[in-house]
Parts: sequence; C-alpha cells; structure tokens
Amino acid sequence: MVDFVGDDLQGARFERVNLAGARFTEVDLTGAEIHGGELADFRIRGVDLRRVVLRGVALDGVEIHGEIGSLTVNGVDVGQFVSDELDRRYPERARMRPTDAAGFRDAWDVVERLWTGTVERARGLDPALLHASVDGEWSFIETLRHLVFATDSWIRRVILGDPSPWHPLDLPWDEMRDTEGIPRDRAARPSLDTVLALRRDRMATVREVVDGLTDASLDALTEPVEAPGWPDPRGYQVREVLLLILNEEWEHRLYAERDLTALAARP
Repeated sequence: MVDFVGDDLQGARFERVNLAGARFTEVDLTGAEIHGGELADFRIRGVDLRRVVLRGVALDGVEIHGEIGSLTVNGVDVGQFVSDELDRRYPERARMRPTDAAGFRDAWDVVERLWTGTVERARGLDPALLHASVDGEWSFIETLRHLVFATDSWIRRVILGDPSPWHPLDLPWDEMRDTEGIPRDRAARPSLDTVLALRRDRMATVREVVDGLTDASLDALTEPVEAPGWPDPRGYQVREVLLLILNEEWEHRLYAERDLTALAARP
C-alpha cells in the first residue's frame, strides 16, 4: 500500500488506477474531475460540496445528511422542498429561525424542552451504550461534549469574550486540526451525569444571553478575541452566532434521537 502524506499532487492524472478502499483525509480536491469512475459504496463525511456538478451519474440508494441549500436534481431544485418537508415533519423546526429577540428566547425554550426528553430517553439505556458509536458517528456522550464545545467557542468566547473558555471534556468536530489551547480527548469516557453537569452550566449561559437580548443587540458585532483558539479573532454578528448555536442544538439532537433508536434495538 502506498501512502501520500503531505505531498503536493496538484494537477496529477490518474487513469485506470485502482483506488478501491483508499482513504482521503484533509485533501484538497477543489476543481478536480472524475470521468468514468466507480464510486459505489463511497462514503463522504465533513466535506465541502458547494458547487459540485454531477452529470451522467447513476444515483440509487444514496443518503445525504447535512446542510442543504440549493440542490438541483434533473433540472428540479429540491432544496426548498426538503426544507419544507422537514418543517412539516418537525413543526418546531421553523422556530429555530427566529428574527427578533423574543423569537430567540422562544427557540431556546424549545431546545431546552426537547433535550430534556432526549436525555430522559438516554437514561433508560445501559450506560455503556451511551459511549457506543452507531455507524461511525459520535456516541451520545460525545455528542453532548461537542455541544459543550460549540457553546464554549461561540457563546463564551465570541459573544462573552472569554479567550480560553474550553473544558478538558470539550470535543471539537473530527476534521478540525489540532489548535493551541483546545482539548480533543477522544479517549475520555466521562459518565452521563458528569457531562450533563457541564451541559446544564453551558445551557444556563446561553439562557442568560438570550434573556438579555434586544432587537438592536442582535445586529451588533462582537469584539474580536485576540487570543489563540477558535473561531478566528474577528467580529461576528450576534444574530448569526445564535442562529448557528440553534442549528447545532437542533441537528445534533435529531442525530442523537436517531442513534438512540438504533442502540435500543441492540441485543
């Protein structure tokens, strides 16, 4: 097996090459083209697919989970249809797109209530299963740890100005490169109660922020935090930061519910 690590292969040409089972991690394929390839059983995760064009392809049994905007299939833009269908299935989803301060407080009420039900459901499982992965995704405990990381990064660092808000159990997304000062202990196995204590503290912080919102403050820019870490030190609109947090909370709870169903079905 040949490994290419840190190599510059820009403009490389591969013809009649067998890459079955190959693994691509942190590769830049911007502008790349594939003609006459075989991608059956191909798995893509954490990849930017904006402006990708697929022509003359055979798609059957394909699953897409992610942020979907405009998506044209055989001349039909199905992106809005997907969004409308998700709103129909989950009536409270539309409340995750508030436009004023009162709407953000209402949205956070929904987040708190829904997560309370999900956590109670998780407590009904064998605690060992809460550390189990389903189809290579984060375990339930890891999902909670990631949401702590998201709150620390966007609320405590960006909005509240704490230059280093992270807890040792914070868990960044898998594709994030190691960053000074940010923990990423994938081997940690904290108990559910330990992680929930962190979650309660961080969710209370978000509650304080949304309770103090005004319609004017939503459009304000945050002060850049000039310290190592993430996100990058620049000003962010408060509205956009809070919408991002609502989206993280909503989507990861759905993933958690999906995986809890699979875990409950295990022998």
